[in-house]
Amino acid sequence: MELSSILKPEAVKAIGTMSSKKRLFQHLGEVAASAYGLSASDAVDALQERESLGPTGVGHGVALPHARLEGLNQVVGAFLRLEKPMDFEAVDRQPVDLVFALFAPVDSGVDHLKALALVSRTMRDSAICAKLRANDDPAALHAVLTAEQATQAA
Repeated sequence: MELSSILKPEAVKAIGTMSSKKRLFQHLGEVAASAYGLSASDAVDALQERESLGPTGVGHGVALPHARLEGLNQVVGAFLRLEKPMDFEAVDRQPVDLVFALFAPVDSGVDHLKALALVSRTMRDSAICAKLRANDDPAALHAVLTAEQATQAA
């Protein structure tokens, strides 16, 4: 599994300020609807339901919200780089500016976990995060995410 198979270029955005986690999830839902044809409201509801189990802010300014959705046939992702970091109740209490959301089929089982592990490994790489924070062009952000992963696999 590679990030390039999970993340479409049109699902990568650099945005300014988010007023709340709810608004961030709404934006992620809109991105997922636009890029993958998902129901934005279903995506938002699923993200909020998962987040109610515990925050998905993993530390170092990174959040990995994820949810299972009906009607999907593969794991897909959406990435947002926030210009202004926001509180996300992260484990290290640091504000979040890099958000990689995953949407998986309800019955995806191990594929969902593999995708989450792949994204987690990628977003733990401080060099990748530095490159992401230095860019606000969606094409460049997508290239950093997908090229770095391909390099790691080699």
